[in-house]
Amino acid sequence: MTSIDLTLLPKPRIIEEISYETTVSRQNSRFAQVWADTRTANPDVDLPDYDVQMLQTDPAILINQAESSREVRLRQRANEVARGQLLGFATGADLEHLAAFYDVKRLPGELDPRLKLRVILAIQGRSTGGTTERYKYIAMTSSLHVSDVVVYRSGKSPVIHVAVFSDAPDGVASASLLATVTAALQADDAKVLNDTFAVSTAVRTVVNIVADVWLLPDAAADTLTLAESELRAAWMMEQTLGRDLISTWWVSKLMIAGVHKIAPITPLGDIEVPSGEAASIGSVTLNLRGRAF
Repeated sequence: MTSIDLTLLPKPRIIEEISYETTVSRQNSRFAQVWADTRTANPDVDLPDYDVQMLQTDPAILINQAESSREVRLRQRANEVARGQLLGFATGADLEHLAAFYDVKRLPGELDPRLKLRVILAIQGRSTGGTTERYKYIAMTSSLHVSDVVVYRSGKSPVIHVAVFSDAPDGVASASLLATVTAALQADDAKVLNDTFAVSTAVRTVVNIVADVWLLPDAAADTLTLAESELRAAWMMEQTLGRDLISTWWVSKLMIAGVHKIAPITPLGDIEVPSGEAASIGSVTLNLRGRAF
């Protein structure tokens, strides 16, 4: 079962679009209609035609604007209440109350996106037997330093492998972090009696990248810094067990706006990664060799 991406869900109908300008226009039109109906219903009363709706200082316009502002605030508050009841939109204390319904508590320092992921895992992992989602939830709940977890079996082996990605810059899980995860999985209230775990760091290969770079004449001074950031962000999205680090791939990620040419130095070839391991990008050294077309 894959984790649900809440950002891809359609916008809930309960949350409406609110426009102050649309509300004022509706109020003004309604007032003009009521005024016209009142004149028609009272022909003996000398009521003038309402023809000053374009005058911003007209008392009726000012009253409509004030009431429209009040209505927009009330409807926006209703939107906020509705958002607070939906996992995809809830934040802060509202999110913590939603999480508590599923027996999930925010870890000290845990940000909203990670808490939402654990809530989803807790829901998906509720079963009388151990599931991938259940064990991933337990591992991520054991420590805030666990950034991601891959749970899998190899062939017909009964051993459950738990590969841990840490929040360290290189993604390598320390021995103490692995011990924390192992203890959480081995707890009596967590594992199924006949389950055996093999907990290890997912990242076992750290690749340091070195390349010569030529920029375009008008490239910004921070282009190299931005290129490194783009590369790291792209690998964070792609990184998983067994994912090879292909030379042409990382070179292409460095070719951002302002970069003329990239000449890779290290590594010169592809980095092949075993199926049960992951690679991370260590240091990135970009040598500026000049500017050219």
